[in-house]
Amino acid sequence: MEIGVPKETKDQEFRVGLSPNSVRGLCDRGHTVFVETDAGIGAGFTNEDYLQAGAKIVPDPKAAWNREMVVKVKEPLPPEYPLIQKEQILFTYLHLAAARSLTERLIESGVTAIAYETVELPNHSLPLLTPMSIIAGRLSVQFGARFLERQQGGRGVLLGGVPGVQPGRVVILGGGVVGTEAAKMAVGLGAQVQILDINLERLAYLETLFGSRVELLYSNTPQVEGTVPNADLLIGAVLVPGRKAPTLVSRDLVAKMRSGSVIVDVAVDQGGCIETLHPTSHTKPTYVEAGVVHYGVPNMPGAVPWTATQALNNSTFPYVLKLAEHGIAALEKDESLAKGLNVQNHAIVHPAVREVFPDLA
Repeated sequence: MEIGVPKETKDQEFRVGLSPNSVRGLCDRGHTVFVETDAGIGAGFTNEDYLQAGAKIVPDPKAAWNREMVVKVKEPLPPEYPLIQKEQILFTYLHLAAARSLTERLIESGVTAIAYETVELPNHSLPLLTPMSIIAGRLSVQFGARFLERQQGGRGVLLGGVPGVQPGRVVILGGGVVGTEAAKMAVGLGAQVQILDINLERLAYLETLFGSRVELLYSNTPQVEGTVPNADLLIGAVLVPGRKAPTLVSRDLVAKMRSGSVIVDVAVDQGGCIETLHPTSHTKPTYVEAGVVHYGVPNMPGAVPWTATQALNNSTFPYVLKLAEHGIAALEKDESLAKGLNVQNHAIVHPAVREVFPDLA
């Protein structure tokens, strides 16, 4: 199969769809990989690295896109829409619940669009979302701590505190992979940490992980309203696969937070769970509303592309190889991969995306 790897176009997105190691694995099995010039530079992979792995370097996006399968990291942006082709396989993060125009274009094109974030194992885990969720969860505290600095517009709070001075308070909405990793980082810094979740089994598991170092609370409206105003750093970590995240924090509740507090919503690419937060970019990551610093970068792991590209490829490569070996027939051979199918034959396939866009189904 011919496989294209275009350079990512999202703002400061330095990850790349296939690492040289993945390219070698495909080429060793007889497939041909076309990598756009400098596609991996931001992640630390040179054109020579790809050539040595067996890839062909092509000069422009069109040459990378004009292949049987395209492997990316982030969803296509409008300048890439004309490059999407009928009967092509597109394998990448899509997050269609928050992207109507992209959904319309995928339907129109006739492409087979498979989303990393909805590939699902029998135990309901999301193997291609998990590695980036781990990174994003850890980065949420790293970035949150940075923007709490006074020079960055924050309150001037050191999350870990010092002897004689109270540490900062971190409130995490959601105890899944993102929330757990955020808590690990926050606890490591010495912050006071609260996690809110509606899954009692998950809260019980988190107790075995953190013991008394984290306050574990059942998430309901009174609990959210009681904890959010006291947060120095509020982290949104709510994910509903294929659907828009529910709004848990209203505009009025944000207004009750202290001036200079920070909000980081990791699920912003799926709509986010905080009413006042909208997507930002690595170039301009924050804005202030109601006196609160909002961070809404939807591709947070792009800040650590060397780590993130390899972590992502460790998980995606087996599925890329199946698609390369069998084409769309791989969807019949692998139920988990089939659950990643979002759009095919000019129609929305994934049930959750159909619910979001019933008029397009």
